[in-house]
Amino acid sequence: MKMKKYNDVQTYIADFPEDIREKLERMREIIQRSAPKAQEVISYSMPAYKMNSVLVYFAAFKNHIGFFPTASGIKAFEHKIKKYKWSKGTIQFPLDQPLPEKLIKAIVRFRVKEDEQKSRAKKK
Repeated sequence: MKMKKYNDVQTYIADFPEDIREKLERMREIIQRSAPKAQEVISYSMPAYKMNSVLVYFAAFKNHIGFFPTASGIKAFEHKIKKYKWSKGTIQFPLDQPLPEKLIKAIVRFRVKEDEQKSRAKKK
């Protein structure tokens, strides 16, 4: 199956049914508020937010919203994501449950700090 290509996040979100669109819009809003300096892009056909590197991605699937905060984001919050299906690079938020907004904010803010620290270290 070939993945559909998107040019922007708004078009990506608009491609889903209303109930999923609402969750995607909320996810977008949480990330934008938690990382106001991040640039919104499409990467690997998914919405992504980057500063010096990609902070997080998200995507809609049949039964969940996938949140991809990179391996370091997963590792740092492993103790708080145990109730979700997760792996080394992704957390699955079921569509039939509310988004864990505080958790998403905390992970995004962690990734912003990590990105800034790595950028400063490279400049030294």
